[in-house]
Amino acid sequence: MVRYGFGALLAAAALSGCALLDSKQREWVFQPSARTWSAGLAAAEGMEDVWIRFDSRISGERAKLHALWLPQARADAPTVLYLHGARWDVRGSAPRMRRLHELGFAVLGVDYRGFGRSAGGELPSEEMAYEDARAAWDWLKREGAPQARRFVFGHSLGGAIAVDLAAQVDDLSGLMVEGSFTSLRDLLATFKWGWLPVGPLLTQRFEAAARMPRVRAPVLVVHGSEDRLVPPEIGRALYETAREPKRFLLVEGGSHHSTNWVGLEQYRAAVREMFGVEAGSRAGE
Repeated sequence: MVRYGFGALLAAAALSGCALLDSKQREWVFQPSARTWSAGLAAAEGMEDVWIRFDSRISGERAKLHALWLPQARADAPTVLYLHGARWDVRGSAPRMRRLHELGFAVLGVDYRGFGRSAGGELPSEEMAYEDARAAWDWLKREGAPQARRFVFGHSLGGAIAVDLAAQVDDLSGLMVEGSFTSLRDLLATFKWGWLPVGPLLTQRFEAAARMPRVRAPVLVVHGSEDRLVPPEIGRALYETAREPKRFLLVEGGSHHSTNWVGLEQYRAAVREMFGVEAGSRAGE
């Protein structure tokens, strides 16, 4: 997400009608793209393409999602659903997926409708992203890792989507959230023009803090001390709403985009201690 222009966008769209207001917000929040960056392209090489089909309650049509699958050698290895943030498609998150794999997880990363190769040409929305995440979770249960313990990981905007999913399912072994926020309204309040009363105009709300207390699995919230997009105090506030057991991990020197690799060894210790996951082990046994 970008920090500037949203206030003016909301004001202009509000004058033009509710439908335009909603579509412009969805475009600004998600910034959907079929593109990615070069390091993402390189890291995605060798990952397996997966297609997830389901009947969408929202669109009333048959939906098709593209995902990248990075299994472990063992079929019962702990498995994580990776939910990416705004702008780049799932390949842009391939380096993070590789690092999670290194920590001992099999990894499924999914593109929401409107991103990458996920079909339909729709503009993403909050409710559609929640539905897409649930469809990917159901695929993991059914086909990807039916015998494994399953986790969910969300970065940035994907963190709010991950919290929503984690609050719904009863077979979750753990939730990991990195560089995320309590709600879109709270995040907007930290922007340069955050004094503007945009709350009542929001159609995309992402109320992660309101949903977090319903998560019954262990929760790991990670934030970089130098995150200039989502301030660390917003991440800590999200952590405070979670039930025990939980842990807040502040990675010194980590930015919104670098925290995952800067704090990799801290991640390694945290997932071992909280979730019993360790590369090369019979995790959880």
